[in-house]
Amino acid sequence: MASKPGILTDWPWKSLGSFKYVILAPWVLHTVYTSMTKDGKEIDSGYVLVFPFLLWRVLHNQIWISLSRYRTAKGNNRIVDKSIEFEQVDRESNWDDQILLNGLLFYIGYMILPGVMQMPFWRTDGVLLTILLHAGPVEFLYYWLHRALHHHYLYSRYHSHHHSSIVTEPITSVIHPFAEHLAYFLLFSIPILGGIFMGRSSIAAIFGYISYIDFMNNMGHCNFELIPKMLFSIFPALKYLMYTPSFHSLHHTQFRTNYSLFMPFYDYIYGTMDKSLDALYEKSLIRPEELPHVVHLTHLVAPQSIYHLRLGFASLASKPYASKWYEWVMWPVTYFYIMLSWTSSGTFILERNRFDKLNAQMWVVPKFKRQYLKKMRNESINNLIEEAILKADERGVKVLSLGLLNQSYICFTYITYIPKGTIQVLFRGNLTMVAYFIASALCQRGTKGDRLNCYGELYIRRNPNLKIKVVDGTSLAVAVVLNSIPKGTIQVLFSGNLTKVAYFIASALCQMGTKVATSHKDEYEKLNKELKNIEPGSESVLSKSYTEKVWLVGDGLTEEEQLKASKGTLFIPFSQFPPKRLRKDCLYYTTPAMMSPKSFQNVDSCENWLPRRAMSASRVAGVIHALEGWDVDECGNTIFDLQKIWEASLHHGFRPLPIPT
Repeated sequence: MASKPGILTDWPWKSLGSFKYVILAPWVLHTVYTSMTKDGKEIDSGYVLVFPFLLWRVLHNQIWISLSRYRTAKGNNRIVDKSIEFEQVDRESNWDDQILLNGLLFYIGYMILPGVMQMPFWRTDGVLLTILLHAGPVEFLYYWLHRALHHHYLYSRYHSHHHSSIVTEPITSVIHPFAEHLAYFLLFSIPILGGIFMGRSSIAAIFGYISYIDFMNNMGHCNFELIPKMLFSIFPALKYLMYTPSFHSLHHTQFRTNYSLFMPFYDYIYGTMDKSLDALYEKSLIRPEELPHVVHLTHLVAPQSIYHLRLGFASLASKPYASKWYEWVMWPVTYFYIMLSWTSSGTFILERNRFDKLNAQMWVVPKFKRQYLKKMRNESINNLIEEAILKADERGVKVLSLGLLNQSYICFTYITYIPKGTIQVLFRGNLTMVAYFIASALCQRGTKGDRLNCYGELYIRRNPNLKIKVVDGTSLAVAVVLNSIPKGTIQVLFSGNLTKVAYFIASALCQMGTKVATSHKDEYEKLNKELKNIEPGSESVLSKSYTEKVWLVGDGLTEEEQLKASKGTLFIPFSQFPPKRLRKDCLYYTTPAMMSPKSFQNVDSCENWLPRRAMSASRVAGVIHALEGWDVDECGNTIFDLQKIWEASLHHGFRPLPIPT
């Protein structure tokens, strides 16, 4: 919001919240009714096309948002190095308000303006007239309006709201107070009304002109340079007729230069062109892709989660993941992406962060949780994980951390094919990275693997030149869970599928003198077997009372088990995915995670279901390993020093999540 908000700052429908779209309902319903009750010859195609055009504008803007966020995550051609935070995302979440305003005024205009009904689709003279009216009066009037908005009186009351975003994104272009948008609409209506009153307007001229404004607005507010230098070499005069992202970026950083709309010639005429433009433009064009020091490799959660990615809807990505009812309306897009994920051949960059001279990136395997659980997808997913590790190593990445099912998948997928009770297996053929992880998993199960050593030793030998360190974050996940258990707890109950993290938590608790209980006999036997291997003398107990006030839960926690818990029970997950919260009289921790320090830059989206600025333990572990320069792997059956990584995390500013209330 502006520093001193003036009159007509808020949009009229602000109080409606997410229901603001209902203001278009009467017009849309009238369009449908008119189309169904009139003959084809009487239907006004322009009136009918208004709503589809509004949808096109939403799609057009969203494409630019996704493209811009992807390119800035890669880092090449980036203009401004400052970060985007949640405050900016919240401020820019109403970017579609101007489309609603545009729709309302379009519908009203069709009702009251003469000569609008039965408008032709195309008129060449009308298109040329629109171009001339924009290049002439619109650009000239906008330049002086823009300079007026930078006067301290109007700037503090209106335009400062737009300039709150130093680092711009495409949607920054339309983030203005309501009164300012009215002024812009009056300005941009000059070519539209001019064509209508002169009887030369057409559907193509009006819709094309609005699309041109959207295109130039979005392009100019990208934080990366995309206009090739060759274009200006071939057409030197073009620099007076088309601005670049570098041009408008300087306006947001310098404030008193580069006032023009899309055609910079008035800045040249009136001497307000920033002298550093050419240098910044050329520097941004040749800026290479940023190479990370640490990479976190994760994957998609559910088909609807694509809308919650940083590359999806910014407002959804800025909140913890939760399925929304209206996402089902977009099922054609969701279905298309599902089909695309089945044929995808590589990971993509989702996020770029900066912390204490450390460049961090998040890479995503374009597969969903359900695909990870299908045996038929085992080989392709394992190949994607292996390719990502090798690709990161080629780029000089120091540490790669495995997130979600990437941690256990590479170890445990193929062993599901091996019959229970098998004592020994034989490996043949070329031994791949996957083979070594499978061997490590089999050794954990007690199955002998011919020609392979346990714990990934031969995997290291097979890749003597591989410098990257692979971290699954088990040690920090264990430390986070241990420090989440209230002091003075005498006994905890384990429930759900037991994993590597669970076994090491149980071992640590036994060493601390805390009793470890399970409610199922098979889990009791598995846990005792693993405890003997990790810490001889440790043993769990079999509990049937469900009276424990602290439950450590994994995937597979049933509804029936939750209902048996006593009132006030604290559920602490050690799993990768959170349990479904069924009890309002109990407390639920989130999956192992820590809050990132404020100096961790460019955090503008939530990591799945975690709260803002919270990061999964595996992701934090990778960052800590890279910061500390620990030259060790943490995968297979290995685990890092719990106390050492916990203290290092606190030293670097990471903090435990708040206690749930």
